[in-house]
Amino acid sequence: MTIDVGGKTPALTLPASGSGEVSLAELTGKPVVLDFYPNDDTSGCTREAQDFRDALPRFKRAGAEALGVSKDSVASHAKFTAKYDLPFPLLADTEGKACEAFGTWVEKSMYKRKCMRIERATFVIDAKGVGRHVWRKVEVRGHVDVVLAAVKTL
Repeated sequence: MTIDVGGKTPALTLPASGSGEVSLAELTGKPVVLDFYPNDDTSGCTREAQDFRDALPRFKRAGAEALGVSKDSVASHAKFTAKYDLPFPLLADTEGKACEAFGTWVEKSMYKRKCMRIERATFVIDAKGVGRHVWRKVEVRGHVDVVLAAVKTL
């Protein structure tokens, strides 16, 4: 199963850094930016998290909630959040349920070996819980501005 544009978001609940659990179903009523990333505290993921952190006031003005998702643990997320002062929840998808639902758990080649990893992807979900914008194989530079522009169209 893969959530794409026009697809309904599954009613997933995941543990989150600093806030117990986050239920996607409970976020209905406002746009949600769901950003999947491979690992806490790696160069590309850190840059992207900092970009979302810096743009968060603009997302809030647009009425949107921003969330990060990886397979890292809540403890790892807590360290990452504290180190970079990230003001939005990072969801711990340790069992891979969200990755499977959103189609971000994919086979990749690393150092000429095949392995399963999270594909960097971002989903904008509207207030009714429907996917409206999807970016896969995200390039970090400039991505947050593109996502914010999409949120403003909702």
